[in-house]
Formats: sequence, C-alpha cells, structure tokens
Amino acid sequence: MDFWNGSGRGVAGGDDAQPPTRGGHRLWAALLGAVTTLALVVGLIASLTPDAAPAVDVPHADTSIAGTPVTVGVDVCGAGWTGGDAGPQTFALWNNSIQGLEVYLEDDSDEHIVLDAENLGAGATRTASVVLAPGWYEFVCLPTDEEPEHGPPQQVTGNPPTGTTPGIVPVTRNDLLPAVSTYERWIRSQLPALQHQMTQLDADIRRGDLTAARHDWLTAHLRYETLGAAYGAFGDHDTAINGMPASGRPALDDPHLTGFHRIEALLWSGAPAGRIAPYTHRLVGAVAALRADFVGQQLVDTLDMGLRSHEILENAIQFELTGASDAGSHTNLATIDANLTGTTQAMRPLRGLLRQRDPDLAATERWIARSQRLVCSFDHHGRWLPLEELSRTQREGLDAALTQTVELLSEVAVITDPRRAIS
Repeated sequence: MDFWNGSGRGVAGGDDAQPPTRGGHRLWAALLGAVTTLALVVGLIASLTPDAAPAVDVPHADTSIAGTPVTVGVDVCGAGWTGGDAGPQTFALWNNSIQGLEVYLEDDSDEHIVLDAENLGAGATRTASVVLAPGWYEFVCLPTDEEPEHGPPQQVTGNPPTGTTPGIVPVTRNDLLPAVSTYERWIRSQLPALQHQMTQLDADIRRGDLTAARHDWLTAHLRYETLGAAYGAFGDHDTAINGMPASGRPALDDPHLTGFHRIEALLWSGAPAGRIAPYTHRLVGAVAALRADFVGQQLVDTLDMGLRSHEILENAIQFELTGASDAGSHTNLATIDANLTGTTQAMRPLRGLLRQRDPDLAATERWIARSQRLVCSFDHHGRWLPLEELSRTQREGLDAALTQTVELLSEVAVITDPRRAIS
C-alpha cells in the first residue's frame, strides 16, 4: 500500500493507502495554523525580553590615547594590565560598558586608592598616570547603582621609586555627615550676631552718623565673609546680601547692585545718609530672610564640604587680591583676613578625617596661619592698607603665601571628595 506524505503524491507502502478526506485537509490546515500562530507568539515574546533588546554600540578603545590599554566596565575590570615595573605608569582606560562608571586603582596592602578616574563615560577612553611603589594592586570599577567589580590583583616589582603617588583612604558621604553637622551649627551661631550688626549699621545711617556706619559696615561685612564656605547654599540670599559689582563699571553705576557693596559704594563716595537708608533697611531684611529660610535645613552638601575649604581662599585670590570686589572702602585685605578665618572654620570639622589621610595637614594649617599673620601685618591700628599701597615686595610675598596655601588646600578638596565604599 502507499503512505500519504502530505504533498498529494504517494510513496510505496501498500495497496490500502487512501488519500485523506476533506476532513483530513481541514485537520492539517488547523494544525498548520496553530503552529504558525505559536511561532508568532513566541517571536513576539522573545522581542519583548531584555535579552532581545537591540544591541547598543559601544565605541572601540581610542588607540590614540597614550598609555597601557586597560579595559574597565561592568563585567570586566582591569583587563590588559599585568602589573609591571615600579615607577611611573600611564593607563589608557577604556570603558567597554554602556554606562558611566568610576574607576579606582587600589593598593591591596592597605586598601588605599592611588588612582581615581571619575565620570568615565560609556565607550570613553581616558589617560591616567600614577607612580607606583612595589606591591600588589587591583582595579576596581564602580558602575552607578551597581556593586563594585574587582579586577585581578597584579604585582608591581622593582626598586621603590621617589615621588610615589600617595594613597587615599576613601571618604564616604556618611563619614562627612558629622563634619557637615558641626560646621552648620557654627554657621547658624553666626547669623544672630550678623543680624544684630546689620541692625546697628541701619541705626547709624538713620541717625546720620556716617563715621560709625563705615566702622559698623566693615564689622558686619567681615563676619559675613567668614561664612564663605556656605555661599553656595545661600543661593539668591547671597546675591541680595553680598552681590559683586558688575565687571568693568563703577559700583555706583551698577543699577542691579544691592547689599554690602551698594552700601559700601555710597558710604565711601560721600553720599548722604538719606540716600543710603533704603539699602541698609533692605539688607537688614535680607539677613533676616536668610536666618528664617535656613532654620532646620541643611546648609552644606556633603559633596561641598572639603571643596569649600579650598574655594574660599581661591575666590579671595580671584576677587579680593585683584581688587575686583572693591566698591570704595579699599578693605580687600581685611576681607582676605576674614576669608582665612572662614577657611580655618571650614577645616576644623574635617581634622579628624584628615589626620589619617592627609600627610600635609600640619603644613596646610601652618600655611593658613602664616598667610593670616602676613595679611594682618597690613592692619595699622584699624586702618587696613589699600592694595595699591603695597610695595612690590609685599605684593609678591602675599601672592606667594596665598598661592601656596591654596595649593595645599586643593589636596584637602581631593581627599574629602566623597567616594563609594569598595569593601
């Protein structure tokens, strides 16, 4: 007999074979339709699963970047580096993943970080250099919102070089919270005194005592300048209280200038008290608003705590030492003195963290004190020497001292930059 193979043609098999009936055709058609539908459903489900998502092209490593090629990412970290000789080493870090990440090179002997490449974008290649002592090291990759990926430990051999890159014990946000809290308490403790001094200045103006007003203006302004580490948190309040004169025009001609520097320009230009009174009254209100807005609120972000201790004096060099902020009182050196006091106050809560992390802490504090003594030498019984009266030798000595101090403070900013824990 013949067997039916579904094609309409018989194959040898026997005489009793019969072609399928019309019902048989309907059965085969139903089965074929069911199989086709199932295939479509399976295909649709597969297209919706994450594994079937369209591939994201990650750029190849940029071979023009100098250094030993090292692949870092989510699933691989440190591939391509095998240790090598002690001394200077340069890496071309290539992020082969589809998300940004931070990359550490960790000294396995003490878990200190000797390299920190932040914000390495997806597919990006970046060069990074270190000077390594003999020992064991490993790369650690920290993708956003994922667990760290540790690379294989690699041995660096040879003689200890000079000038090795110092390792950093990571500082986390939690580590910084006590310092932030201490610093904020100090800031808030200064605001009532600032408001009292502003009220006194306003009273001087209202009774027409311009001599007392100039004295009290400086007293209040210097207190505010000690709060420099919090200026980022004060936002629009800072503009209203201590906004800078517009560049390239006299302060008196700046229609948008308010606060301390507007009052300064008027006081030292011989303006009558009646013209100054609206601005002192407004400044009293601005300080009161500052106090009211920041009761019980966080003033300083943990990201900014160490950075501010550096930026206070950096801004002093940029705006005070150049005279850019002078609106007529010629008291920039007094302001730099206040900024150095503010730097000391910002550093104080960080000392516990810095003692075990910053080998230059003692030198940094010595240079802050040395710079402040030098600045204070220009205070002649309450009359601060104007910048233009400094001799060339005095100016060069002041520039050098402040620059050296800022350089040391930049290390504080690096060390206290919050990092993720990797253990």
